[in-house]
Amino acid sequence: MQQSGQLPLALQLREGNDLENFVPASNGAALQGVHEVVTGNDRQAFVWGATGQGKSHLLEGAVRLAQQQGLSACLLPARELIPLSPEVLESMEQFTLLALDDAEHFAGQPQWEEALFHLYNRLMANGGRLVVTASASPGALGLALPDLATRLAAGPVYRLQVLEEEGLETLLQDRAKARGLKLERDVARYVVTRSERSPAALLALLERLDRLALAQQRSVTIPFVKDALGW
Repeated sequence: MQQSGQLPLALQLREGNDLENFVPASNGAALQGVHEVVTGNDRQAFVWGATGQGKSHLLEGAVRLAQQQGLSACLLPARELIPLSPEVLESMEQFTLLALDDAEHFAGQPQWEEALFHLYNRLMANGGRLVVTASASPGALGLALPDLATRLAAGPVYRLQVLEEEGLETLLQDRAKARGLKLERDVARYVVTRSERSPAALLALLERLDRLALAQQRSVTIPFVKDALGW
């Protein structure tokens, strides 16, 4: 295990992941809950759900909004931190807002669980705020440290619901517009009905279509999508 106490420098926020362009659909409560933590009306929130449903989008949007408001905020992707030493969590309570993504990667790792437990206590003592995402609720994460599960569940807990077709179509159109790409509703519907129905998978397809359309100087139509994706 790498023993460095330094956070990797490449913890960059991805372009386009803002709270403003998160498609709420049936997840309006989760969106509002995360926003409440950023604005200081709540101290913490826990969001859980399946992979690819927008948890990282919410966290990155929260960090970006906090930074835009002049607050110190940091994204902590547990998946990327696991190869490092738990010492990377030391002194992180200096931030006003911490956003921990994929917390399930700490579950069953005693040193990481203990480090997160102590960080939580220091952060709350400092008046900080915390948003956590994971694949399961705090009680179902398989944490070996019961007190950690209790603390993570001390604030509002939200489950991200899977977006229905209409929400996924809206997501595609909104992201296409942000890219300067015209995507008609019938084309968005065509893509959604033939793809893995997760926001992450669809946005990866959109990026691919955008790149191919630019290279070929073509509009994104159903015939183009058929050609580009072999459908």
